[in-house]
Amino acid sequence: MNKIPKIVHFVFGLRPQLQPFHLLHYLAIESCRKVLHPDTVYLHYHHLPYGVYWDAIRPHLTLARVDLAHEVLSADYDDRLVPEQYRYAHHADFVRLDALIEHGGIYADIDTLFLRPLPETLYHEPFVIGREQDVADEKTGEIRPSLCNALLMSRPGSLYAKTWRQRMGAAINGSWSNHSGFLAQALSEELPDHVHVEPIASFFPVPCSPQGLHALFENGPIDISRSYSVHLWAHVWWSFDRIDFSRRHAGELSLAYLRQATTPLGDMVRPFLPDIDVDDLNA
Repeated sequence: MNKIPKIVHFVFGLRPQLQPFHLLHYLAIESCRKVLHPDTVYLHYHHLPYGVYWDAIRPHLTLARVDLAHEVLSADYDDRLVPEQYRYAHHADFVRLDALIEHGGIYADIDTLFLRPLPETLYHEPFVIGREQDVADEKTGEIRPSLCNALLMSRPGSLYAKTWRQRMGAAINGSWSNHSGFLAQALSEELPDHVHVEPIASFFPVPCSPQGLHALFENGPIDISRSYSVHLWAHVWWSFDRIDFSRRHAGELSLAYLRQATTPLGDMVRPFLPDIDVDDLNA
């Protein structure tokens, strides 16, 4: 195949589901459907979601159950750097590459909002990944260039994807980014003819920082004029007791709130909000 297919992959439910499928997860998929108009949307899962928003989006999905990655299960983690409750994200690092190698298409984290169609030129690249802000190496403290795997595009069987997948297990070193962002950067230098790197503005206009999240949740400024999608970095603020990046948490981002929020986030999601009666949600 000489083109990236219009298939989209999301990964969710790699840990037991104790809360209903959230509105923001619905919005990630719905914005993808309305903006990209994909032929197929896969949800790769281990534990099935549930809830009102799941029921609303489920008819539009092709479900694919996956196993957890043995490389993650057998890795020697530093709990101070990657506590056990966050390791589902590392399982997803493997699942997304397996899906892209087999099917090709577009992968997006389920805290991604799509804003405008991806350029046709990107579908003719062998593999596409976006640059993020430089990241601190948790082992050394060194600030290093990094590519972010929250949005990827790939032809089936891409050499870049297969090489990354083959080397990823050995690169798990107990930190967050070594096997993902840092390894992706190294491979882009090793295999430059097999990967196209988009600038930060394309997929990651909101920095993963307290300042970036304050701008997103409050009153900006955020420049999305050159952005195709926005990554929300949910893992650093989702829980109500995670306040080092933001005092916002997922429980506050209800349908009623987002319908009237005069914030950058509210403006981004409003075109994709479901037509559901808020009273029914509270019944």
